[in-house]
Amino acid sequence: MLFVKGLAMLRQLIGQVQELLDLYGTPPPPPPLATVPPPYIFHHPPPTILQPPAELLDDRWCLLNLEEDSSEDDCYNLLMPAGKFKMLEPVIGRPSKRARKDRTPEQSPETSNETMESEIWKEFPEDLYETVIARLPVAAFFRFRSVCQKWNSLLTSNSFSVQCGQVTRVQPWFYTRTHENVNTGAMYDPVSRKWYHPTVPVVPTKMIILPVASAGGLVCFLDISHRSFYVCNPLTRSFRELRARSVKVWSRVIVGMTANEKSGGAYQIMWVGSDGEYEIYDSRNHTWTRPGGMPACIKLPLSLNFRSQPVTVGACMYFLRSDPDGIVSYDMETGIWKQFTVPAPVHLREHTLAECGGRIMLAGLLTKNAATCVCVWELQKMTLLWKEVDRMPNIWCLEFYGKPIKMSCLGNKTLLMLSLRFKMTNRLVGYDIARKEWFKVPNCVFPHSRKRQWIACGTAFHPCLTAKA
Repeated sequence: MLFVKGLAMLRQLIGQVQELLDLYGTPPPPPPLATVPPPYIFHHPPPTILQPPAELLDDRWCLLNLEEDSSEDDCYNLLMPAGKFKMLEPVIGRPSKRARKDRTPEQSPETSNETMESEIWKEFPEDLYETVIARLPVAAFFRFRSVCQKWNSLLTSNSFSVQCGQVTRVQPWFYTRTHENVNTGAMYDPVSRKWYHPTVPVVPTKMIILPVASAGGLVCFLDISHRSFYVCNPLTRSFRELRARSVKVWSRVIVGMTANEKSGGAYQIMWVGSDGEYEIYDSRNHTWTRPGGMPACIKLPLSLNFRSQPVTVGACMYFLRSDPDGIVSYDMETGIWKQFTVPAPVHLREHTLAECGGRIMLAGLLTKNAATCVCVWELQKMTLLWKEVDRMPNIWCLEFYGKPIKMSCLGNKTLLMLSLRFKMTNRLVGYDIARKEWFKVPNCVFPHSRKRQWIACGTAFHPCLTAKA
């Protein structure tokens, strides 16, 4: 009889579990227990106690092992005082998700969005708009300017300028000029892999101006006659013509540029000639100065490599020279010149300086017999030797086999953009120095035209929306 009563209680428990499972939308119930006939009494050992069917052993069901564990179950709280079962209230679980068609109008997404727009977004703090917009991709900002006059006026906002100053943009852009449109710029964004064609302010001269240096989001231009300098922000068209130089130098010069973020966007421009003459322009007082002459330890003439733009590490500017091969540096803060003799790699030609994270790099063409390859070296500070760190994939170099390749560098800051030319072909190749990744740059095609543009020169610059010339 005890066996029959226990079996009846077990059936009652399973039935109540089944009702709760049906109520809360859990998986379909298992098949009911088979009817067990009353046990017969024999004079041999007692019958074996029946076990639950195999269907109930699925771990998706809430079963409690009463023999081994008296802890709480996921579905019920069971107490077992003095061998009696007591059923408590079920623990209310998470309500199941209703179907879209069963939702009330108050719960629909459309209504909730309208409530947010009217109740929350009108109270959105104005300063947070500037914080968010300052962290958008540069290309997206110009689309946001067309939303309203207030957003369009952010370029002149001091608070927005502070927000932009807190954003570090690792990837530089490239500002280039083409042969056919020498006074029309073309900018390349390596993140979106797109070319942009900004409208450059009208230059107050008929001379052709070329980009020669950049810093702090600004690009420095020099006219083709080497008489006048100009500074421009290609993104906002902020433009300035610098004062005339105190020294009339008509020969070729190499130009470097630095920016001081702590001085409110102030910048300095330095030009150096092979004869040792140089001048520095400071935007804080808008004047050219001559800090002093070239020290006697620097061999003259400098034999500067005019095809290589200088690089800046901290306050030091580095220029590539030859005869002897090496580097000449100038500290913009202390005014000290230094000269380093660094032998050039064997079979090297068409080379240029580059910089990445404070490291001084060198990129150039290695030509041996009929094979030509682009290689990258890093300057070893202890030995003052160039160590090769990477080279262009061989499958790309096959295109240049046996051809007279000419190379020019269109940007040398963290990312390299190299223009490789032979006959009537112009290939643009990029290189990420930090990641050691080579990539092909798409052809520059002006709007409403299918003709590819031949890139003449260029420079790398870090885009800044609030930089003022």
